[in-house]
Amino acid sequence: MLDPAGVFVPIVAIVCVFSFVAVATWLGIRLKERESFYKSETLKKIAETQGAGGGSAIEFLRQEETRAQRRRLEGQKLGGLITLAVGVGMIIFLRMIPDAARENAYYVGVLPLLIGVALLGYAYFLAPKE
Repeated sequence: MLDPAGVFVPIVAIVCVFSFVAVATWLGIRLKERESFYKSETLKKIAETQGAGGGSAIEFLRQEETRAQRRRLEGQKLGGLITLAVGVGMIIFLRMIPDAARENAYYVGVLPLLIGVALLGYAYFLAPKE
């Protein structure tokens, strides 16, 4: 016979996890929406002021775009380094498996290593420059 606690506990846990993910996603989207609204309102007020307000608003937008591009590129470099380190670590640790099981197991670490090299190569050589 089925134990009710054994059936309902996993169901409740799954519902709680997915509810948390849904609420967290909704809050993140709402936060971004509010940030963009306040940013657009600020830029509108700067542009409406007399004098150099329009020029300073455009300069502000350019600086924001430059910062976002730099942040994206630095994140890609960091992701490449982490993936490269994971690949090297996998190769090292899979080589330490006893002889009978390690025949060619350490080649599994080559995949993240190559992905890390590709990310770093793109970030340093192919990504658009400022």
